[in-house]
Formats: sequence, C-alpha cells, structure tokens
Amino acid sequence: MGYQALYRVWRPQQFKDMAGQEHITQTLQNALVKEKFSHAYLFSGPRGTGKTSVAKIIAKAINCEEAPTREPCNVCAMCKGITDGSISDVIEIDAASNNGVDEIREIRDNVKYAPTAARYKVYIIDEVHMLSQGAFNALLKTLEEPPKHVIFILATTEPHKIPLTIVSRCQRFDFKRIANDSIINRLKFIVDQEGLAVEDDALALVARASEGGMRDALSILDQASAYGGESIGVDDVLDVTGMASEETMARLINALLSKNVTEAIQLINTLFTQGKDPSKFVEDLIFYCRDLLLYKASPNLEDLTERAQSGAAFTELADNVPVDVLYDFIHQLSQTQQEMKWTSHPRVFLEVVMVKLCRVHTNEKRIATAPEADGLKQNSELIRRIEQLEEKLKTIGTPQAETPSHSNERRPAKRVASSGKGLALQMGAMKKVLSEATKSDLQALRASWADVMEKVRQTHVAAHAWLLESKPVASSSGAFLQAFKYDFHCQMVLENKNNVLQMVEDILSEVVGVRKKMYPIPIKAWEDLREEFIKEKDTSDDPDEEIQQPEEDPLITEAEKLVGPDLLEIKE
Repeated sequence: MGYQALYRVWRPQQFKDMAGQEHITQTLQNALVKEKFSHAYLFSGPRGTGKTSVAKIIAKAINCEEAPTREPCNVCAMCKGITDGSISDVIEIDAASNNGVDEIREIRDNVKYAPTAARYKVYIIDEVHMLSQGAFNALLKTLEEPPKHVIFILATTEPHKIPLTIVSRCQRFDFKRIANDSIINRLKFIVDQEGLAVEDDALALVARASEGGMRDALSILDQASAYGGESIGVDDVLDVTGMASEETMARLINALLSKNVTEAIQLINTLFTQGKDPSKFVEDLIFYCRDLLLYKASPNLEDLTERAQSGAAFTELADNVPVDVLYDFIHQLSQTQQEMKWTSHPRVFLEVVMVKLCRVHTNEKRIATAPEADGLKQNSELIRRIEQLEEKLKTIGTPQAETPSHSNERRPAKRVASSGKGLALQMGAMKKVLSEATKSDLQALRASWADVMEKVRQTHVAAHAWLLESKPVASSSGAFLQAFKYDFHCQMVLENKNNVLQMVEDILSEVVGVRKKMYPIPIKAWEDLREEFIKEKDTSDDPDEEIQQPEEDPLITEAEKLVGPDLLEIKE
C-alpha cells in the first residue's frame, strides 16, 4: 500500500487515543459499560476535533465480541471489519453529497431489516446540516421511533442549521477545540513512533497554527516533515504555514512604538519577499497584540496566549508598550483586515496601516503620560487659582483705569457682555488683544489650527466637540480670541477653563512653539466687540483693521449665494 497521511495513520481507534475530549469519552464509556446508550447521538464541534472518530469507536464498542466494554478490543473480526469498512452494518454517509429526500427514504426503508453480521446497525451521517428540509422531515419519524437494533450518529460543524425537532430526539455532545497542551502531547507521541526529530518550539508552533484541530495539526506536521526531512525546526513550520515568527512581530511592534516607519515597511517587504500572506500576517499580528494585552492585564494569563511564548523578550516588550496603544493597534488592524477582504492589493492596505500605527503612537504616547501629568496638575492647582484671581483683578481694573472721557464708550462693552447670555467674558483683556493684534499673527495661528484640533481630539474628545464650531478671529503675539458659533459651547469651555483652556494653550505651544492665552467669546459678542473697537479707533487705514475685518474667501462667498448662510458649515 502507498504512503498514508499521518492523520489517517494515527486516527484514534480507542477512546484513550482521543485528545482533549475527556468530558465526552468518559460519559460514553460509562454508558457503554452499563449498556445505556441512546438510539441517536448528535456530535457538534469545530473541524478536526474527533466527531467521526468517536462515532466509529462507538460502532466498534457496541458490536465488539467482548461487549459490554469501555474500549473496543480492535482484535476481534468485528472490530477489524468496522475499522477497514468491510462490515455492511456500519454505514457512513456524507450528507454533503447525499442530501436529498430519496437517500433518506432509502435509509428509512432499510432500518427495519435486522443487521446481517453485527449486533447493531449504525448509521453515521457526517455534515448532517447539509440535508434538505425534505430530507430532515423524512428522517424525523425514523429518529422518533427507530427499531431497537439501529443507532444513528449525526455529526456536524454547524448545529444551528439543524431543526430543533431533530436535535431534541438526540443526545447532544459538543466537541470543543483541543487545548494546545493536549495537541503537543499527542504530537510528541506520534513523533516518537514515527522516528521524527522535531524541536519542541516547532511542535508548539504547529499546535498554535492548528487552532484547536488535531487533524489540522497532523496535516501541518506531515507537510513540515516533507519540507524539512526527518529533522523539523521552527523555520520549517513557519515556511509551511505562512506564519510570521514571534521575533519578526516583536521587531515590528518595537518599530511602531519608536515611530520608525522605514523599518516597519522594510519588515513588511521582507515578509512579502518570503511569500507570506498579508491577510494571514495581519491576523497573526492582531493575536500577538492580544497576547501582549492579556499579559499586561495579568501575567497569569500566559496560558491563553495564541501567537507568543512568555520569554524574556516578550515580557520586556509587554512592559514597554502602553495599554492604550495596544487598543488602537488592535482596532486599526481589525479594520484593515476587513478592508483587505475586498481588495486585490492587500499589500497597499498593510503598508498604509503601518504608517497609521506609527502616527497613532505619536498621539497616544502623550495620552499614555497624561495620568502622570495629572498628579502634577493637582499639585499646581493652587498656583493656577491664584493666577486666575490675578487675571480677574486685571480685568476688573482695566475699565477703572480709563479716563472719565471714555465712560460713555464703555457702555457698548456692557452690551457686548450681555450678548454673551451672562457669560463671564473678559472684555477688557479682549480689547487689549485687539489693540495688539496683527494679520500675520492671525494667519499663522489659523494655518496651525488644524494640527491643534487634531491633538485636542486625541487628548479630550469633549473639548474637541466644543471647539469644533469655533475659530480664531484675532491674534496678538501673546493671546488670541476664539469665536464660538454656539453660546453653549463657549460656556462649556469657560466653565472648564482650568482644564480646557490650559490644555489648548499647552497644545498650541507644542505645535507653534509660542504660548498664547485663549479668550473664548460667542460669535455675536465678537461681532459687537469688533464693531465697538472699530468705532473707538475711528480710522480706516489702521493696520490692525485687517484683523477685525478678515478677507472673505471667494469660494465661501459663492457657496453662501448657492445654499444660503444657514445651510453652510465652514470648517478650518
């Protein structure tokens, strides 16, 4: 006979050969010994977990010449006949290709005849969920009142597709994915029997790649032995499965953390050169990040890792990577994995996400250090309150310092404050900003405002929402006015000024390199303040007038003509 695949040679012939399904084998063995087995069984579970193998072991055990017994002897003529398929009383049917009503009716007609050689007729119907509705209906009556000499064993990977009327007439056993340790132990036994030299790390990698299926594990081992000869190493398994090594994924994570886009793209290109599948690599990287996240949550969860082994390098990487960064990595990679399913150029998506992840880390790094900064902010709370009181004193003192001749001109300032619906606006300080404002300062601020808003979004989502419908309208070298479309948003910023204003000023200083104080003001109050300021200046060639009357964008003007100003939303 020619060569047989390992999964066929080492198919379980007794319950003790089953790996990782003790909750099922023990129950069945007890039932066989007491001869209390059911007339119909339903085996459900992932592929390669032993459903059909257990069905054939049951067929042998109930028909064994030594029955009742916990294990078939595999020595008597009946056991040997069932093993090689020569006993006609054990019928194995593939429902994927025999799913019609006629095939099931034939079974229904034949079950009434007594077995010819065995004690029981056993019908093993694999992939039973593939039967048509008419076939299920034809099978229903037979399952409800079968002859005493007939046993049905139904196997499926999709039990939810089977009618409940069928399920309720069977004893159901749910096969689970086999644990990696159980797969490794079984593989070690087979490797010893076959005389193969396999590294322990290679066996562990085979177990991870099999995803809980013993048949898949044996197929991978068989393929790796054909590729690497009698000595199988980690590289052989990686080449056969298309997986990336743990070292490669760790290097890539470190490159992303250090914002080294060049190294990340080079690693990706190297994997493509080696023939790795982009989709498979993204999946492996997601699981690797998941393993890092579980380890950071609790080192005791290392047994649940899918793509990593808890070595010194893995532990060091887990200690260095922030949790928020891992969240974003997994989120971005999952989105990319979905997008790659519908494209013929997955490499482009993978390269793009590498660049994105580097930028995500740039923003997240500051977020990760924010808790440390919170302690410092709490300690300096008293100092900020003192500064706030000093600023209020300056604001209150400004109009009092003016000459009496300007007393009538201060009345419009009160009107401006009232247009802010009771908001505590620092009108004196705002007028001072207007008097020192220049067009170049405003243009420079507006050019950088998009970057400021992006950093605000990464730091404080609520503040970003409040600032979204606002824009800088006047700027001097040390302060600027921020006009808000909605009074409510301006009020929220003012009420949270100890946090929001400080945060915006810090971000602005980081982006433009110059620290400026922000004064929030509603748009209506700004228009009134600007009008009052122009009247006070009483000149048309003042260089600051260009700041109070910024040039209109012709594109915006044309858009307002088409749809009207009420339906137009302008974002910087």
